[in-house]
Amino acid sequence: MAALPVPLLSLVLLLLAGCGGPGAAGQRRKEMVLSEKVNQLMEWASKRSVIRMNGDKFRRLVKAPPRNYSVIVMFTALQPHRQCVVCKQADEEYQILANSWRYSSAFTNRIFFAMVDFDEGSDVFQMLNMNSAPTFINFPAKGKPKRGDTYELQVRGFAAEQLARWVADRTDVHIRVIRPPNYAGPLMLGLLLAVIGGLVYLRGSNLDFLYNKTGWAFAALCFVLAMTSGQMWNHIRGPPYAHKNPHTGQVNYIHGSSQAQFVAETHIVLLFNGGVTLGMVLLHEAATSDMDVGKRKIMCIAGIGLVVLFFSWLLSVFRSKYHGYPYRY
Repeated sequence: MAALPVPLLSLVLLLLAGCGGPGAAGQRRKEMVLSEKVNQLMEWASKRSVIRMNGDKFRRLVKAPPRNYSVIVMFTALQPHRQCVVCKQADEEYQILANSWRYSSAFTNRIFFAMVDFDEGSDVFQMLNMNSAPTFINFPAKGKPKRGDTYELQVRGFAAEQLARWVADRTDVHIRVIRPPNYAGPLMLGLLLAVIGGLVYLRGSNLDFLYNKTGWAFAALCFVLAMTSGQMWNHIRGPPYAHKNPHTGQVNYIHGSSQAQFVAETHIVLLFNGGVTLGMVLLHEAATSDMDVGKRKIMCIAGIGLVVLFFSWLLSVFRSKYHGYPYRY
């Protein structure tokens, strides 16, 4: 069989190369676009753990396909004139989470952390019909965000550890949160030990204060009031101090749900519990002390007043959180 001429052979090779059709060309184009997007995100992530995005960057790198990576986006309002205290507190925890992932040995391009500030991407807020901040949303590698891809901030709080559990839930990427060293705890413990050591040194010949039942009872009572008011929950969940409505400017100190609370709420509940306790102590003293009848009556009336007043306020807080509770005091 005779050999084909060179021009004809070139034409045949070109036809064979194009046999893949538009599908193969489209696939190659998608791979190129995806590679460019991943390289761009990796470059930004190498400089800053949380990538700041405006509307154009968000649409191109997060919303538009192709995408084989997840993006955790915090929608926030950090500008001073917005006066969003919760946004600043949430941003600190979010930065801790993103830094823990960026500097971990398991860091890959499977997931990126980004941020859209309202003043830099208000069009994104409008596109997503979002009217509150901060809000965390996971944009998965495939498909659109589902209901569970929006973080329940009011229920879980914004502590980095809670965010890490949610991220692991949605992306199967486990992040070990590494916090910057905090020397407040050791300093306070050292100060306490120094005070105790100083008292022992100064009163070495008289250690009766260590056997003072009133002192130990007061310390135990303070500890119980702190725990029953929810201080440990605050330490674990890291809730905001209070909530300011961005539309009305009204500040709420009591959370409207029974599944969450504000830091200010625990302080209020601690105060109310303390008032009830003081009233009960006064009633006990009025019944058992050796004072004259007049003073005991005054203590009794004061004790009843404190119990009634503070217990009534406690019950009103309870009713505001457990909607439909039928009883009042």
